[in-house]
Amino acid sequence: MEETVQKDSPPTARAMTATQKMFARACKRDWVTPGEIVYPDPEMLIIHDGFVETAYKELSGLGYGRITAPEKVVFVTDHEVSYSSPRAVERGRNIRSIANAWDVNQFFDVGRGGQGHIFPIESGLVRPGMFLMCYDMHCTNFGAVGALAMAVGPEVTSVLATGTIWTEVPHTVSIRLNGELPKGSHARDVGFLLAHGFTSGRWAFKHDYRVIEFGGPGLVGLQLSERVALCNSVTEMGVANVLFNGRPPGINVDGAPDFLSDPDAPYEVTIDFDLSTIEPQLALPGGPDRAANVADHVGRSVNHAVIGSCGSGMYQDFVDAAEMMRGRRVADGVRMFVVPGSPATAKRLANEGIAQVFMDAGAMILPSGCGPCAGGNMGPLGPGEVSIATAATNHSGRFGAKEAEIYLGSPLTVAASALSGSLADPRKSLHP
Repeated sequence: MEETVQKDSPPTARAMTATQKMFARACKRDWVTPGEIVYPDPEMLIIHDGFVETAYKELSGLGYGRITAPEKVVFVTDHEVSYSSPRAVERGRNIRSIANAWDVNQFFDVGRGGQGHIFPIESGLVRPGMFLMCYDMHCTNFGAVGALAMAVGPEVTSVLATGTIWTEVPHTVSIRLNGELPKGSHARDVGFLLAHGFTSGRWAFKHDYRVIEFGGPGLVGLQLSERVALCNSVTEMGVANVLFNGRPPGINVDGAPDFLSDPDAPYEVTIDFDLSTIEPQLALPGGPDRAANVADHVGRSVNHAVIGSCGSGMYQDFVDAAEMMRGRRVADGVRMFVVPGSPATAKRLANEGIAQVFMDAGAMILPSGCGPCAGGNMGPLGPGEVSIATAATNHSGRFGAKEAEIYLGSPLTVAASALSGSLADPRKSLHP
């Protein structure tokens, strides 16, 4: 991995990053400054099924019988979509009741939407230039289309009650991508390396509560699915957000503005990053920043493989993996799960014969949603088992048993490993 880092010169007066511009628009102002405390008005507020009940109980306890701007609120059921327990059935019933009580009409119930950080991009619900607030940190995925979604966590109750919350305008770090990825390498591999660089001190700058903005000529070669994977892979490092400077090819939404950073925008630091040097990576158990070359860990037996979740759950992710798996079989002793990001993607995979490739290989297709990444509600890991997945994170217990090991990889690395029955370098499994 080769890169250069430079501290940027003081900006020209009134020059702004894309992040500043979106904050300014949400605050109905011409200008905001990094570090300033503001009260932005989000265009949308997204909450998943894991927190709706809690928010309702908190606000009801404070005497709130209604919420501010229910027309902006979106409920998404994606964590527990198969109702594998009586409590899950009860939770689903309660969420429907809450949506009715609060007049939340944008409610994507079981089978209606899919993974909450994927289907809003696919459907155009989240558009370039939008400013959103969300409960879950992985809303940074929306930066792939040039939208800015701030994760507010449990403070989402304050936004429901008042319409906003105090927010610090984050500083921006610019990462300029150059070159093209080699065959077998993927944007998720780039993300793992960047995450490792942030937390290991490789680069002498702060990354916490910063917006990581991707730009540079290397963007041309990245598909939307890879942009999503790259946004997702660095999320858990404590960044405020991830953003691509401009919309990707193929995203054309009438009336949706592009917010591009000014040429002399006030970046804290700029990193030039060479994509052509990237080897396939793993994130070792414990966190997405524990990057390591796949080639150094081949041979570790796996019991469990997953392609999907908000890490890599878009149509193209499955197409790429299926191309490797076509005419081959998942190794004996490996449970492989495919989790489409939305019912629309699942339908397309079925109609185009791609789902059949996975099933012929011995993989199982789960309902659209978070899959095993949601605490092992579906397809869990047992004690002592090993998984390779495209999941958002791999902390202990994420897929069920705390005594299990979870490795993260690209869709190509997961497919190659499932075929081999052990961690495998995808470059060795590419079809001629």
